[in-house]
Amino acid sequence: MSSNLTPQQAWQKLVEGNARFVSGTSSHPNQDASRRSSLVNAQNPFTLIFGCSDSRLAAEIIFDLGLGDAFVIRTAGQVMDDAVLGTLEYGVDVLGIPLIVVLGHDNCGAVTATKEAVDSGDMPGGYIRNLVERITPSVLNSLRHGDHEVNDMVVEHTRQTAERLVERSPSIKAAIDAGRTAVVGMAYRLEEGRADLVSGVGHFQD
Repeated sequence: MSSNLTPQQAWQKLVEGNARFVSGTSSHPNQDASRRSSLVNAQNPFTLIFGCSDSRLAAEIIFDLGLGDAFVIRTAGQVMDDAVLGTLEYGVDVLGIPLIVVLGHDNCGAVTATKEAVDSGDMPGGYIRNLVERITPSVLNSLRHGDHEVNDMVVEHTRQTAERLVERSPSIKAAIDAGRTAVVGMAYRLEEGRADLVSGVGHFQD
């Protein structure tokens, strides 16, 4: 079952939900027993949020969403791999989700670790190294443009991740070209609770 919303309507709904969260007037929609029962046999989320695993970045809370509203993927530093791409394509091709959000946040630990590795030349061990290697191009690009702060690197990494998922997935690009979905990059501000738009692919604003 696909969402009945257009990318523009989905974007507006997301913006309005974040505004409620920022102002302290969250309505906590779609969280009652009747909503739970209505979703037993099907789901039709209107947004797919691919964000960082950070405990302060709870997607449904910061956008004031409820059950069945958001299809959510979370990895440290919103690092993308084949499983993430497959999940993104499932959301667009099977569920018909009209809006993908790549969600980064300030003071990101994964981006900070990558900056430290680039500065020192010392790579972390284990699978953390894999995370750092995938974020390194964003950090290097920030440095090339004279941006040395972690939060600038978060924005760059969010932009690059949004661009790469479109480049790597022909089916998502086809959905964007057909106007069925759009991809936005957003940077979340921990203190204010605000999610700011930093990039966009496709038609999502009127």
